[in-house]
Amino acid sequence: MTAYEMSAFEMNVDGLVGPTHNYGGLSYGNVASQSNCQAVSSPKEAAKQGLAKMKALMDMGFKQGVLAPQERPDVATLRSLGFTGSDAQVIQKAAKGAMPLLVASSSASSMWTANSCTVSPSADTADGRVHFTAANLNCKFHRSIEHPTTSRVLQAMFASEKHFAHHPALPAVSQFGDEGAANHTRFCKGYGDAGVEFFVYGRSAFDSRYPAPQRYPARQTLEASHAVARLHGLGKAGVVFAQQNPEVIDQGVFHNDVIAVGNGEVLLYHQDAFLGTDKVLAELGEKLARRGGNFQAICVPASAVSVQDAVRSYLFNSQLLTRTDGSMLLVVPEECKSNASVWRYLEQLTASGGPIREVRVFDLKQSMQNGGGPACLRLRVALNEQELAAVNPGVLMSDALHDTLVAWVDKHYRDRLSEADLADPQLLTECRTALDELTQILKLGSVYPFQIA
Repeated sequence: MTAYEMSAFEMNVDGLVGPTHNYGGLSYGNVASQSNCQAVSSPKEAAKQGLAKMKALMDMGFKQGVLAPQERPDVATLRSLGFTGSDAQVIQKAAKGAMPLLVASSSASSMWTANSCTVSPSADTADGRVHFTAANLNCKFHRSIEHPTTSRVLQAMFASEKHFAHHPALPAVSQFGDEGAANHTRFCKGYGDAGVEFFVYGRSAFDSRYPAPQRYPARQTLEASHAVARLHGLGKAGVVFAQQNPEVIDQGVFHNDVIAVGNGEVLLYHQDAFLGTDKVLAELGEKLARRGGNFQAICVPASAVSVQDAVRSYLFNSQLLTRTDGSMLLVVPEECKSNASVWRYLEQLTASGGPIREVRVFDLKQSMQNGGGPACLRLRVALNEQELAAVNPGVLMSDALHDTLVAWVDKHYRDRLSEADLADPQLLTECRTALDELTQILKLGSVYPFQIA
């Protein structure tokens, strides 16, 4: 490893679960989300489970950041849909006349930070800055309202114009449906080296020759992936576009990160993940080789792990991380250990002598029941030393920040939350009080609508 490589890092930015975490069953195509619809949630437990994972990774030596949750319920959205009166009256009218809209406007889905944006490190971009494009998440109403606040929070975290460039979300139409880093992976020899950015799409919006799923929607379009690559100034030598297998989308694989995970020079993927797999792997290998890397693809055969077991366990919605000794660690949810075929495969994988040497299991039940595993909860941001020094220090995890955030959660979050509780106007007051304090803890300034108005 060269001195330059040692001076570059991958920071995991995890979404802090918001006070309105609930099981609204809002995500059609996400089996876990739909199957747990209207169950009683625990916002307090959910936030603490996420914080425990953040601290554990920090303790292992990984760079760890925190992304603040959003203001919910989103009263401005409800007003735009015709509900009038005071904030309390808007909530009560929505609860009485259009409860699904109140549920959608109360979702804590911004916790899944992998969907917040797409990030390209400075080693890949034409202007030598780290580029962020907020995802429009146009496929789901409850997520499509996130990107304005997401952009403000990201700009407060990565504020230096010398080091960081921020792009607004793509046009909010289905032809440019963009789901962020959940369909984006970067391969590289070292985090400071030029890499190959891998964009996976579910359909083409304008070319009918591409196949498409028949049961569930393909959320990411080829056109959106091309647009993000252009905005980030990525050259053809450093990008690969691949289509997700429509048949697995129809089995509940709503994002690529539910069927494949990559890091460094390694891609762990299910054999049914892509169309034209051999061609895709060859292009990744050739382009990474030109940048000094040695691409390693690990295929998980369907005979070992079915698509159904992959979706149930979220095997591929795991975090693949590189330790300081160069070995790789796979962070998985407990559901992987309780699935016999998945756990058998993981034991064989770590014993095989390959790059993935260890598996760490975390309890993320609150997130998993809503359809999000370890990889959903985090955004990967590769930074060199100068860029890391330019990050807002208030969002960088430490022992002190962890303890402060746990105490903050204990102070502000409810133990239980049902759909009926969303009709309580006091929940909005609780959320705003908590977030106002959080912006001071994380040193974000005014990023929420209630602070800006």
